[in-house]
Amino acid sequence: MAIVTRAKPTEFRLYAPQARQVSLAGSFNSWNTKTLSAKKDSRGNWAAKVNLKPGRYEYKFLVDGSWLNDPNCRSYIPNAFGSQNSLIEVR
Repeated sequence: MAIVTRAKPTEFRLYAPQARQVSLAGSFNSWNTKTLSAKKDSRGNWAAKVNLKPGRYEYKFLVDGSWLNDPNCRSYIPNAFGSQNSLIEVR
């Protein structure tokens, strides 16, 4: 019998009260900046939810056209552009 691995709702949050537009991109959506727009609350927190299966994923926020690592993330991995990507492990 095969083991079914279920995707888990995973929320990514960023505090950026001055931002006009924030999206989330990463290895889980082929770095597509158009598919995961974050929603802003009244306190300036942006949030995007993604259903992710267990595994390791690289990601970044795109804030008003500029790439930004997650300041709340503790794990980073070098990327091909000479900078780093945030890294999350879903269990």
